[in-house]
Amino acid sequence: MPMLSAAELRNRVRQNSPLIHNITNVVVTNFTANGLYAVGASPVMAYAMEEVRDMAGAASALVLNIGTLSPETNDAMLAAGRRANEEGVPVLLDPVGAGATPFRTRSAHMLLQELDIAVLRGNAGEIANLSSDPVAMRGVDSKATLANARETAETTAREFKTIVCMTGRQDIITDGTTTYITSNGSEMQTKITGAGCLLTAVTGAFVSQGDDPLESVAAASAFYGVCAEAAAERQSYPGPGHFQVHFLDMLDQLSDEQLEEAIQLTKEESAL
Repeated sequence: MPMLSAAELRNRVRQNSPLIHNITNVVVTNFTANGLYAVGASPVMAYAMEEVRDMAGAASALVLNIGTLSPETNDAMLAAGRRANEEGVPVLLDPVGAGATPFRTRSAHMLLQELDIAVLRGNAGEIANLSSDPVAMRGVDSKATLANARETAETTAREFKTIVCMTGRQDIITDGTTTYITSNGSEMQTKITGAGCLLTAVTGAFVSQGDDPLESVAAASAFYGVCAEAAAERQSYPGPGHFQVHFLDMLDQLSDEQLEEAIQLTKEESAL
């Protein structure tokens, strides 16, 4: 079956409005919900143990984000993830700040070990700190630039039997055998809170509508980057506030023609 284009996948999301269950962090809840609405998905934020299993079972995708973590959140994520696995609902993990504290790192590893994680989406530092190649972290942010970023992403994908989406100046999407590189995006994404977290949620929407999970993750990353580029170009007053507003607009308004013209996506096979 030929690869669905990013535009075709985005249009499937618009047509079907998949329910995306988010157990995410308090910093990005509003931005994530608005971003999912903008792409045509239906967001729901449900955290209580009394309902997470029911909500995960009814969802089209489950997004777990450890940005503001607690033992109670861990329990809710585990319960929701197990129900999602039972129902065949794809589970995406955003290991925000993995490596910053032992609790975060242990929590991410616990979810990776206990659940079938379809997609692991993080920056270079977060992914490296879940692999055998740890790097220094400052808070929940990483300024790490890995010389062996692709190798680390591919090794981590094989280790955890998942799709890794390592985001940065280029996004590396891999299942450990086949790797996509997307080169779209804007520096302004690093100036707002929640750009990565929203990408994970948007990726969940794409994966829920795609025929091939790896291709769907690559398409989501490329679409997201093109939207960021278009938003940066629209700014009359360049700055993070205006960018965030224009970015939400472009997630909603970007045309198929704009997307197909600007997309930078390559496919490569692993050397292993």
